[in-house]
Amino acid sequence: MAFWLAEAREGQASNWIMRFDPRFWTVNFPRPMVATVISTAPDALRVEASFLRRADLGGLVWDSVDRLDHPLLAYRADRDYTDTTLTFRWRSQGLIPLDGINGPTLTIEGRAENGEARTWYVRLWNYAVGTNEDAFVSIDFSALDGGYSLPSDADRVWPGAIERMFLSFAPPDYDGASPDPLPQEREGWFEMSGIVADGARAMLDIGDVVMPANGLAVATGYDDLGVQTPARLIRGIRQLGYRGSVVHYVGMSHFFRLAAVENAFLAGADGATLNQPTIAWHLAFFAECQAAGLRPMASLSYELLDQHCPEAWKQRDLDGNPALTGWEPPSTILSPANGPAMGWLQAVAADFAQLMAEAQAPVRFQVGEPWWWTFADGRICLYDAAAKAAFGGNPSAILDMRAPLSPAQTALLDQAGALLAASTADVIRAVRAAVAPRPVEALALVFTPTLLAPDMPELKRANLPLGWAAPAFDRLQVEDYDWLTAGADASRRRAHAEVDARLGYPPEEQDYLAGFVLRPEQRDQWRQIDAGIDEALGRAHHEVVVWALPQITRDGYVRLPQPRCQVSGADPMQAFDDVPYPLALGRDAAVVTEFSTTVAVTASGFERRNSLWSNARLRFDVGPGVRSEAELGALIAFFRARRGPARGFRLRDPSDFSSSGMTGAPGPHDQELGRGDGLTGRFALVKRYGGGASAQVRRITRPDAASLTISVDGAPQVDNWRLEEGGIVRFDEAPPPGSVVRAGFLFDVPVRFAEDRLEISSAAFAAGEAPSVPLVEIREAP
Repeated sequence: MAFWLAEAREGQASNWIMRFDPRFWTVNFPRPMVATVISTAPDALRVEASFLRRADLGGLVWDSVDRLDHPLLAYRADRDYTDTTLTFRWRSQGLIPLDGINGPTLTIEGRAENGEARTWYVRLWNYAVGTNEDAFVSIDFSALDGGYSLPSDADRVWPGAIERMFLSFAPPDYDGASPDPLPQEREGWFEMSGIVADGARAMLDIGDVVMPANGLAVATGYDDLGVQTPARLIRGIRQLGYRGSVVHYVGMSHFFRLAAVENAFLAGADGATLNQPTIAWHLAFFAECQAAGLRPMASLSYELLDQHCPEAWKQRDLDGNPALTGWEPPSTILSPANGPAMGWLQAVAADFAQLMAEAQAPVRFQVGEPWWWTFADGRICLYDAAAKAAFGGNPSAILDMRAPLSPAQTALLDQAGALLAASTADVIRAVRAAVAPRPVEALALVFTPTLLAPDMPELKRANLPLGWAAPAFDRLQVEDYDWLTAGADASRRRAHAEVDARLGYPPEEQDYLAGFVLRPEQRDQWRQIDAGIDEALGRAHHEVVVWALPQITRDGYVRLPQPRCQVSGADPMQAFDDVPYPLALGRDAAVVTEFSTTVAVTASGFERRNSLWSNARLRFDVGPGVRSEAELGALIAFFRARRGPARGFRLRDPSDFSSSGMTGAPGPHDQELGRGDGLTGRFALVKRYGGGASAQVRRITRPDAASLTISVDGAPQVDNWRLEEGGIVRFDEAPPPGSVVRAGFLFDVPVRFAEDRLEISSAAFAAGEAPSVPLVEIREAP
């Protein structure tokens, strides 16, 4: 299906919002502090914060440029605040009050009237009326002064070029120069209500595109998106056409409550699980999903930011090195054998389930990518103290998962798999117990490029355990995006078959997760991802999920809706009947090969030529092949069955139908399809005309399957490939790097009738005059 990577709004629907709309503020804070913002009314918002260090300082941010929304949904950039006013009621608790030193300050970043970059610090108390924790604040940007004491140290703000505003908040014992932790975690909150923008530029133009439902679900992530309001996220999800599940990864770095332990802040140190800002945000998020008709799902993995993970909880390799991912800063993986770690994880899962229940949403819970971490060099992390004890105290040493393994080593992997499966079952039991008697939908997510890595064939014993076989979970979720974007089609296909065979979930009990594009410069990968979505829909999965919203908005991905005729059930206009033209072409049948070229002749007689088509298109007139009344009847019946030009069909070009020359007998070495890279398993059939760099490469989409032969490095291939729709050869195993893939075949041309009418005169036909029956080639592939 078609997709679009939008870069800007160009004539699409728009609307208006008030500048300072509560939905579009964000929060910013240093780790390990946490803060969240939610919009509580059309004119109100609430910020909650958890402080751990004396230097913790958070900010509520209004940005003059919308850098977070999808290009079709973003508000218009406007840095001019001249003659604009902002008023609101302020209420707070647990923070430095308005009149305190280091109290709430509006930091304004922009430029002075002379264009010089400037920052102003506006003390809110100077513009407040009321008490230090309950006041009305009025800001006129054209009469606004920075400075602590006014008018003695007034610093007039230039309102014509403001980039962003940062409203600070801090704990009562704040000391920006101190590295010390607070005696204990401090919680605080503030509310801004009755928010009103007035005067010039009080309203902002905003994208209001509403895409039709695209039939897909979407994934989100708290670590990336928790600085925005839930209402903003849900607006984007719905208006981009997503109507199914919202698979919400709760993350590995922000949701948990921390406590100071020596020189670190660790999760689970005091038995607590979620911090208060996370609780408030997720209650709002699950409720917003439910109100919008979306079905949220909480996703919890075994991954934890390394700096906040107790040492005893970490998986370790044989030499005692902790499992560390490639993120910066790194995360680590909890050991399924460690009782305190698993107890904490179960408590976290139960708390998120209770939040879904409290928000009146169905309880849907995913255990995300649970595994024994394995480094790229083959070291598997089965040797933390708790795991070694669980495996008998002195388990077999596995130095490299890529090497052949002994029976003792494979037995250890089987033990590890059983332990992993038991730990995920315990998590699901904790979720069910937390919300009983409410029903729970339980899912597991597996990442096949790691679990079924070809160079580690035995890893599935530990990381795709038989204990996950149906019906251990209500549904299985599968992702393979590393292979998808790398073009490793053979690996993908083999992995899906192995997952099906090993765990036994039918397609209707599986979800497919498509994505993601890690960096903006890789946005071309959306082409493979979108094709993977189409492929997954063809496998009839229960649901296809796009991973994830941050990348969708960053790159402007838009999944275009199905054509109306497909939605309604009518035949699409591009329909093709895979049947041959029923009559033999006579010697007098006309064949025309055409290009489209513009030629401009200059005044001096020189030409400038522009070739608009990279490939030729054929036209035929098959009327001269009609020789009898019976054949004329067959032609008329065939024309009516095709509904004139509405439906395509096959035609054998009498002058060019073979990969060997034009009409020779085909052989497996005729045409080079490409060279193997060890990953790619799909090769398109082509025929070349001419030689060298100037050769025209023609895609062959309608080969004669019975005639097709394949070779790799000259060796004929049998029973290790198959022909797919569109003239694609798919190998069971990707051809090795550097190998040359060739093919031989006969082929037809996909054509349609060129006109809506077929004009035949019986008298003229009886007199020997051939009718005109024009056909035109259908271009089916680039």
